[in-house]
Amino acid sequence: MFSILKKKTVIPHVRLTGVIGSVGRFKQGIDLAGQREILKRAFSYKKPKTVAISINSPGGSPVQSHLIYSYIKQLSKKNKTKVLVFAEDVAASGGYFIACSGDEIYANSSSIIGSIGVISASFGFKELIQKIGIERRIYTAGKNKSTLDPFVDEKEEDVKRLKKIQLDLHGDFINIVKASRGKKLIEPDKNNIFTGEFWSGSSALKLGLIDGIGNADQIIKEKFGDDVIIKKFEKQKSFLAKKLSSSIDNQLENLIDNLQERSLWQKFGL
Repeated sequence: MFSILKKKTVIPHVRLTGVIGSVGRFKQGIDLAGQREILKRAFSYKKPKTVAISINSPGGSPVQSHLIYSYIKQLSKKNKTKVLVFAEDVAASGGYFIACSGDEIYANSSSIIGSIGVISASFGFKELIQKIGIERRIYTAGKNKSTLDPFVDEKEEDVKRLKKIQLDLHGDFINIVKASRGKKLIEPDKNNIFTGEFWSGSSALKLGLIDGIGNADQIIKEKFGDDVIIKKFEKQKSFLAKKLSSSIDNQLENLIDNLQERSLWQKFGL
């Protein structure tokens, strides 16, 4: 008697890690242009019923966050594929925005989750350039072209204009979270879910921001069995980028890029 071999389940697993946006000299951040092909391959690999996506990001560009979120939702709908999202160290701000593309979200109990808000930061250098004897000259066509110039006095109308944009972006973010999590959210207004606050994975579970505690391998095996095959998909740093980024000539620029990136991670204690 011939035994019938059971076909093993294959779960494509995409890993998105880093600051969101085109970051640094070699654009190593997470953006749609860099992840489109990998995501497309994952969703088409042996016509999977489920795709897993791990996210480790403190956020970054709201536009790229929205583009990646939308593309994952598009692929999921087109291929009738369920999406499981796993937060690693951090899925905050834009990282959580992308996480909302999942049908289910999981995290480690110590993961940092949330930061549903919008931030802009800059410096004012007017007093500095006066002290060192520099005269600022600027010529524009369009009265608002020099909005929030760091070398002149801050204008109240400029700040109001920026705040209006931030509120629009924040509103988009809130709508995405509500559409994704729906009734799973526990009293979002009372619990300050949309104020930019962030929580541990354990607290995020109690608030309805995630569906469970566990890492990707663990949850996937619980759902599909120990013999499930997890096929990894992740963007690799190119050989040229590795080679050039280690050269002496690029050390200062690399340091600046790293400092900018670290400032985002350190907001969450990492």
